Amino acid sequence: MPASLPAGLDLGERRRRRQALSGLVVLAILLVLPLGIGDVYVRNILILTLMYTALSQAWNILGGYCGQISLGHALYFGIGAYVSTLLFTKFGVPPMLGMVAAGFVAALIALVVSWPCFRLSGHYYAIATIVIAEIVYLLFLNWDWVGGALGINVPFRGESWVSFQFRTAKLPYYYAFLGLAAVLWLASYWIENSKWGFYWRAVKDNPIAAQSLGVRLFRSKMVAAAASAFFTGIGGSFYAQFVAYIDPDSMMNAQLSILICLPAVLGGIGTLWGPAVGAAVLIPLTEVTRSYIGGSGSGTDLILYGVLIMAVATLKPEGLTGLFRIDGRIKPAAAPATGPSGSTHAA
Repeated sequence: MPASLPAGLDLGERRRRRQALSGLVVLAILLVLPLGIGDVYVRNILILTLMYTALSQAWNILGGYCGQISLGHALYFGIGAYVSTLLFTKFGVPPMLGMVAAGFVAALIALVVSWPCFRLSGHYYAIATIVIAEIVYLLFLNWDWVGGALGINVPFRGESWVSFQFRTAKLPYYYAFLGLAAVLWLASYWIENSKWGFYWRAVKDNPIAAQSLGVRLFRSKMVAAAASAFFTGIGGSFYAQFVAYIDPDSMMNAQLSILICLPAVLGGIGTLWGPAVGAAVLIPLTEVTRSYIGGSGSGTDLILYGVLIMAVATLKPEGLTGLFRIDGRIKPAAAPATGPSGSTHAA
């Protein structure tokens, strides 16, 4: 066994400890961050940033680790929002229970959608996800039982965690989305060194080689799709309670699908911190520019973060985490050079 192997294992263990420590530090900062911020607008931006961090981290399971680029994740977000809201408004099921049902229904829908779509690959799969999401969007737009184009107002039943409704303060929603983002970060942390994480990266990098080594491609993709949709559905149910109103245009539009995956693309696809870093940059920029210059009709807000996306794609294709070296990846050490006699020397 090469002498460098134990050192490599130590390096991997040190890396994971650094990741865990950085996660604890960031969590501690985020726990106290809103306490010193009284501005409702700023708190709203923080909530949206955490929401898209969680959604993008969920998308990253399928699109980043497994390499299956979905452009229809608004479908699962909307399904989650509608399931929990309909259970609450029509059957009296508390949203905290409805959220779990929303996640499982979204995962089931993902399995149904993925079963035919995973017969496709590359851009064909991405286009198929867009088409299916648009079909469901049009269905909900014209389905009276779910409110149609008018949508559904979530009735107020008093402030409590059971009903997940808070009118006098936004802090509970902040901590709810922070909890969801933390759970997804921990899930990604576990995935990176788990059996499924190795399977998904193998499927992403070289599916033929992965299959030759015994990886069951179809099952691996289906598990990734179900896990990604489950968390996305829960995120949709959270958002439905936060805004207290849902309709197909706000919950299932194609722009939302793009906004779900963009933070991971900007921060670094298939990395632990990529979605969080991307959301921390993109969402505040989007909200601030939309508020202050978006109403002019010139589209300056869209131009600004469009330029940001192009700049990152051109200058740092691996994402913003590459600038800070927090993507958690290990570059293999260069092998020592060997001379003609077989002796080693420094390169």
